[in-house]
Amino acid sequence: MSDTDGKKPLGLRSGSTPGQVKQSFSHGRTKAVVVETKRKRVVVPKPGAAGGASDGSANKPAAGTLGSRRPAGISDAEMERRLAAVRAAKAREADEAIQRAEDERQREEDRERRRAEIEAREREEREREEARKAKEEEEARKVAEAAAAVAEKAAAAVAEKAERPARGADRAPSAPSPANAPAAERSTPPRPAGGPVGAPRKSEREREDRDSRGKKGDDAGRRAGKLTLTAALDGGEGGRQRSLAAMKRKQEKARAKALGMGHKAEKQSREVRLPETIVVQELANRMAERAADVVKALMKMGMMVAMNQAIDADTAELVIEEFGHKAIRVSDADVEQVIDTVQDKDEDLVSRPPIITIMGHVDHGKTSLLDAIRKANVVAGEAGGITQHIGAYQVTTESGAVLSFLDTPGHAAFTSMRARGAQVTDIVVLVVAADDSVMPQTIEAINHAKAAGVPMIVAINKCDKPSADANRVRTQLLQHEVVVEEMGGDVQDVEVSALTGKGLDSLLEAIALQAEILELKANPKRSAQGAVIEAKLDVGRGPVATVLVQHGTLRKGDIFVVGEQFGKVRALINDQGERVDEAGPSVPVEVLGLNGTPEAGDVLNVVETEAQAREIADYRAHAAKDKRAAAGAATTLEQLMAKAKADQDVAELPVLVKADVQGSAEAIVQALEKVGNDEVRVRVLHYGVGAITDSDVGLAEASGAPIIGFNVRANATARSSASQKGVEIRYYSIIYDLIDDIKAAASGLLKDEVRENFIGYAKIMQVFKVSGVGKVAGCLVTEGVARRSAGVRLLRDNVVIHEGTLKTLKRFKDEVKEVISGQECGMAFENYDDIRDNDVIEIFERQTVERTLA
Repeated sequence: MSDTDGKKPLGLRSGSTPGQVKQSFSHGRTKAVVVETKRKRVVVPKPGAAGGASDGSANKPAAGTLGSRRPAGISDAEMERRLAAVRAAKAREADEAIQRAEDERQREEDRERRRAEIEAREREEREREEARKAKEEEEARKVAEAAAAVAEKAAAAVAEKAERPARGADRAPSAPSPANAPAAERSTPPRPAGGPVGAPRKSEREREDRDSRGKKGDDAGRRAGKLTLTAALDGGEGGRQRSLAAMKRKQEKARAKALGMGHKAEKQSREVRLPETIVVQELANRMAERAADVVKALMKMGMMVAMNQAIDADTAELVIEEFGHKAIRVSDADVEQVIDTVQDKDEDLVSRPPIITIMGHVDHGKTSLLDAIRKANVVAGEAGGITQHIGAYQVTTESGAVLSFLDTPGHAAFTSMRARGAQVTDIVVLVVAADDSVMPQTIEAINHAKAAGVPMIVAINKCDKPSADANRVRTQLLQHEVVVEEMGGDVQDVEVSALTGKGLDSLLEAIALQAEILELKANPKRSAQGAVIEAKLDVGRGPVATVLVQHGTLRKGDIFVVGEQFGKVRALINDQGERVDEAGPSVPVEVLGLNGTPEAGDVLNVVETEAQAREIADYRAHAAKDKRAAAGAATTLEQLMAKAKADQDVAELPVLVKADVQGSAEAIVQALEKVGNDEVRVRVLHYGVGAITDSDVGLAEASGAPIIGFNVRANATARSSASQKGVEIRYYSIIYDLIDDIKAAASGLLKDEVRENFIGYAKIMQVFKVSGVGKVAGCLVTEGVARRSAGVRLLRDNVVIHEGTLKTLKRFKDEVKEVISGQECGMAFENYDDIRDNDVIEIFERQTVERTLA
């Protein structure tokens, strides 16, 4: 078979030439392959294609010409398209050339315009400079002429006085002498006698030369700089031009130097307030100096500090003196000086409602009496029918008088609450039950009222009961130096009944009379100040404080600081649960907007800015922390070791306490601290306000303590976490039950008391030796009974020799459990053989008794 297999080889169109190539393979095999090569096309345009004929013959060439000049293999249509493309390219080139020429002309015009603007600006600057120089020269010339005139007059006077004897009285006194002629010539050079009128004088020529040299120098100085693209296009010298501001500064400097004002301004001395520690940057700001200069001064003193580091007051004082300022030492406590403590003027004071605190023993009817006055039912809302919070209410009597009442708890655990109520009150109403008379908390309330120095009104309650005896109450009050009016004293007493409403009008009249005597006034226009009666953490509203406003008016939006917390009044809620915009003196309100829960008893003060409030709160927090640290550091090592040794024998019951309000938590902690004795005590690891959270559960798990919730509950995550970790959570709503359960739990830590009951005595009559047993005592039970299970002591001459148990108790040859008085028996001691005749055996039984805390 041939290479082509009888087929026509694959070829190209006309214009190609065939050829053969030899293709080699491996193992020496070869093969001839027929290929065709293509010639390069040559396009020859027609003679009339380059120039366009006026009759359009160029667009339609003759068939003979087209066929004779075009390359082979190109059709007429293809040739026409190629010629059209060539013509379009030439047209585009012509248009681009025209556009380039237009752009170049436009750029040239822009350069010319910019060059003209620069020249005009330079010309204006030169004219201004020349005008300024001319003015300065004119002023200098006038000053020189004035000085020359003065010098000439002085010289003439001196010369006249010196030459008067020689020249005589007819010589002109004003003629200049040869001595002062050079001075006059220097100050005012003479005009040349000859020459044309317009010829320049020598001084003018010198001035022009100086001007030209100065202008050349200015131009040289102004032209120095980088060569920019704009300057290069403008065809300038390529220098950076001086700005107008730089020229003005140079002129001002030259004018000040000419007028003698080149000296520096005197440095201003400042009074720098210096706290105990200060940051270097803040010190530089207060001195109005550069921080780098202050750091450099400290480095010269040998202190390598940065500008954000703090230095002590002594070092800062040295730096302040180094810079020429005066240091004024201030304390960190000065931040509290922004609180308004000015005395109110008499013309600003207006009458305010009295603040009445109801105090007394528990279950004597304090809240019921207040309910009768308010026509409300607060007792129904209290757990167990006892008050466990401080309540603040406002009552408007039938006569229109407004009274502010504080209801305090009567339980023994709420001592601090009663003390706070007495401190912020104007009048104390002491409620004493007529059937129960004076009780411990009644005495405590009397002491609080006396300590606060407030007047007291005794309300003898429950007078409707058959067993009521008001006179017995009055008589018992005499023992505590409370003398009522019926006993000849000055303390008002009213017999009332909260159940029937008897005597309520008389009680309100007594309160109004006492308030009128006190003449209570306050300034409602100043910044508000009040006392925190109670504080709590509400889940929906956040920290809430019950505040009794004492001075000024508390308004919505006020910025305040209370204890270690601060905030902005977000809302004010009165005792009726209504939102109000402001609260005046003696008005109790709930304040929302605190950043944390304050302590009950803290003082609320309104300040101007939030920064001041935050600064005061931070200072108080740091001061409290330092105080606690100082109290711990004051303990000596010997005291710590003694305390640790004493604590080894003391069992602790750790607990966590969470309550609904701050006062309740405080009362519970104080009550739990009193639970215990020398062997066991209750340790409150943490107490707070609000719901029980997961962090409380984690702390309880780590310390193995139960969580006590008083009127609060654990949230869902805390309940789940407590269930998984085995942490006990106990809920209470009555403080009695809480304290009783804690006492019972603490009693479980007490060691059981072991009591010994003596049940018999036996006398050893004779000692026998028995093989395999040892010494056996033949005894006679002289008193009581001898039991095998009882403990025994061996007495010799009434001295205890041995204490142990019996190994055997036999009657004749039989083992018995007990032997009664008057019978003989045999006894052997466990692991003890030193027994003698006439020794006495004391037989006793041990009884374990569980102990409880009182």
